[in-house]
Amino acid sequence: MSHLVELRTRLLRAVGTMLAVFIVLFMYPGASAIYDLLAAPMLASLPDGTRMIATGVITPFMVPVKVTMMAAFVVSLPVVLYQVWAFVAPGLYRHEQRLALPLIVSSSLLFLAGMAFCYFVVFKTVFSFIASFAPQSITPAPDIEAYLGFVMTMFLAFGITFEVPVAVILLVRMNIVTIAQLKQARGYVIVGAFIIAAVVTPPDVVSQFLLAVPLCVLYEIGILLARGIKPRSEETKPEATDSTI
Repeated sequence: MSHLVELRTRLLRAVGTMLAVFIVLFMYPGASAIYDLLAAPMLASLPDGTRMIATGVITPFMVPVKVTMMAAFVVSLPVVLYQVWAFVAPGLYRHEQRLALPLIVSSSLLFLAGMAFCYFVVFKTVFSFIASFAPQSITPAPDIEAYLGFVMTMFLAFGITFEVPVAVILLVRMNIVTIAQLKQARGYVIVGAFIIAAVVTPPDVVSQFLLAVPLCVLYEIGILLARGIKPRSEETKPEATDSTI
């Protein structure tokens, strides 16, 4: 029962933080301004004077609200990750608890870096590439709800992709895999990266390439960083601590 109470407390703190950030963002700069910022890469690829459309009755209201909720989650991500770590930390050794801050900071920064790479590089490249194939007889006018779904999928895909170094380090740290095994799996990782990119991204070569290549590069970076990590089994087992965060 005590674990359930602790879990409820951590969830309430995480949700409360996201709700507070959402209210602040909704008031300033406002949901419409946040959506306009999100739609800027798409609008830049459309012909001059062309705008996006909304086919639903309440879509012009709900879509900016959803975007603001997504922004609130991104801003609150460090707090959410800390609450997750704080819940599991009492069951870890003291030296493992000291990994909390580096993991929280690196995970948050890498996820944000993935989203930034997607927004500034991938969107600009993919939208321009798609617009170049549009026939002259049509005027592209994307639906804002469909655009939001596409953007959230891409942000999630690239955010998770940029977490690969953290995942590799944790696998080595927990002695689940070794550096040698990670090197032997390079070929499978490359094939898997392109399969994942083909499933997640739109059916064009550019977006698939822009997801698969960073995934492979980040995997190699994770291997390099993991060389400085000592597996848990190789350390002298310290006494467990009852301290909580």
